[in-house]
Amino acid sequence: MYGVDSEVGPLRTVMLHRPGQELRRLTPRNNDKLLFDGIPWVGRAQDEHDAFAQALRDRGVEVLYLGELLTEALADEQARARAVSGATEDLRLGDTLRQHLTAHLEGLAPAELAGTLMAGIRNDEVRARSLVTSLLAHEDFLIDPLPNLLFTRDSSVWIRDRVAVTSLAMPARARESQLTELIYAFHPRFAGVERIYDHTLEHVEGGDVLALGPGVLAVGVGERTTPAGVERLARRVFDEGLAHTVLAVPIAQQRATMHLDTVCTMVDVDAVLMYPNMAEDLKAVAVTAEDGGEHLHVAEPEPFLVAAAKALRIDTLRRIDTGLDPVTAEREQWDDGNNTLALAPRVCIAYERTVETNARLEEAGIELIRIAGSELGSGRGGPRCMSCPIARDPLG
Repeated sequence: MYGVDSEVGPLRTVMLHRPGQELRRLTPRNNDKLLFDGIPWVGRAQDEHDAFAQALRDRGVEVLYLGELLTEALADEQARARAVSGATEDLRLGDTLRQHLTAHLEGLAPAELAGTLMAGIRNDEVRARSLVTSLLAHEDFLIDPLPNLLFTRDSSVWIRDRVAVTSLAMPARARESQLTELIYAFHPRFAGVERIYDHTLEHVEGGDVLALGPGVLAVGVGERTTPAGVERLARRVFDEGLAHTVLAVPIAQQRATMHLDTVCTMVDVDAVLMYPNMAEDLKAVAVTAEDGGEHLHVAEPEPFLVAAAKALRIDTLRRIDTGLDPVTAEREQWDDGNNTLALAPRVCIAYERTVETNARLEEAGIELIRIAGSELGSGRGGPRCMSCPIARDPLG
């Protein structure tokens, strides 16, 4: 049985994406466009990711891989047709090239098709002659690679026993949620699972959605998730009885704080790891349903920790700060010190490089499993970003 109703319930099943050919497509010419801050050493990134997956297995977590699930889903002819259509709808292609690429992709076996959809297609990898191909450089991509698939948290999020396939804001990532949606729509493992959101709706990204506890969601509003996206998601979860409170949390619209989980993550049922340089100013607007769910009630802004404790119906949330001083905190927040993945209450995975934050966590009674992330972190994402929990045991 799949489902997630908290950030810290014992983790049972998770979806990861092992970095592959799509990372080898990054160059100094395209890495900014594809949202990476550097060019990762792919072999080392794979080793680091394998160690991350093994750390999860060692704690009894079932690890599913996005690429394998996508390949299996593409055995379905309708899934293949939808995948090819989504990959070739780009207006930059033109009719002639689009027809050629469609025929090429339709002729690929499921594994080849999945690999191509993830790694993209360069101009010099096709034999088609068109005005478009003749005017592009040989190394230009006709279908862009998807290096950010590594961050499986963003393209889908489970809310209780339903899955929200998200709508990603950055053009470089738009196709990710289309591929994720194919998995949930066509893979036999997810037959009967109801989807409560999709990639055609207002922008919401999974890194902005925190299940603080049963019935309570916090959703960051900033660079990636829009106010309209939070409103749409709130209406959907209230209509389905999946939550009683959604906290809309404005965050700075900048690279360092692209998602709410770069600012704070839950490490226990009543404890949150927070970036202290923003903690005092972080506000939340509580949204609840009224008039039988027909209307939304929007409360006045309150300090985030106050609003969260009220929604969870507890006295207070314990705050553990990233770093020891403002400069250390800024460095460690940039290195994803806030982006921990809880395996159970008081048990988390964190990057080993955030030394001061890890020391703070252990002083607060949190058991830490440290992993390397020197190459994985080049896309600005930590253990939480790289994982999509599919099943957690309920709390209590």
